[in-house]
Amino acid sequence: MIDLKLLEHLETIITPNRKARFDAVLPQRTKHFTVATEDVYQLHNTSAVIRSCDVFGIQEVNIVEERNSKQIDREIAMGAQKWVDLNRYNHVKDCITDLKQKGYQIVATTPHENDCELHDFDVTKPSCFFFGRETEGLSQTVLDEADCFLKIPMVGFTESLNISVSAAIILQHVTTKLKQTDIDWRLSEAEQVEKRMDWIKKTIKSYDDVVTHFYKQTNI
Repeated sequence: MIDLKLLEHLETIITPNRKARFDAVLPQRTKHFTVATEDVYQLHNTSAVIRSCDVFGIQEVNIVEERNSKQIDREIAMGAQKWVDLNRYNHVKDCITDLKQKGYQIVATTPHENDCELHDFDVTKPSCFFFGRETEGLSQTVLDEADCFLKIPMVGFTESLNISVSAAIILQHVTTKLKQTDIDWRLSEAEQVEKRMDWIKKTIKSYDDVVTHFYKQTNI
């Protein structure tokens, strides 16, 4: 339970510009869509996907690391990992099970005989877009568990895109289309309050000391 009085106090400590950014960004955040990367070898690709999620308002990213376990490249992500929630999994099956329990359909971003082109994708369904390894693509587990298959139309000689580029194209399209619907895609009021507190905590240096001092001053 968020202490709203504490939150109000903390907002007096952060800069007006930072508070204004929180006010502008939070209403644009969504969990209607989420993204999952599966054993991406090149660290900068995962980092760039996280950055794209932040840019297009995707609040949660799911990272499956069955083979690879690396720190997010802070330079590439450019701080986006502070503002986006990262869910890490050691097994893709656990990730899929968790996502389905949350109500997401599994979308495999790969050409398939039953695939759907991006402009035809139904944005009304809560969806997780899976992106696979640079050379091998998605695992058979993801392909078997997928509810649908999504591809970006291409007309050139090149038959594939870098996963971070694919993620940016897909997320820009689906979030733009989503905002044209009547779907309640935003974070709930409670989720926005919780996320505001989380972002403030990541912004204020010596956060714990500030909170301790606040409660001493208010005799709580």
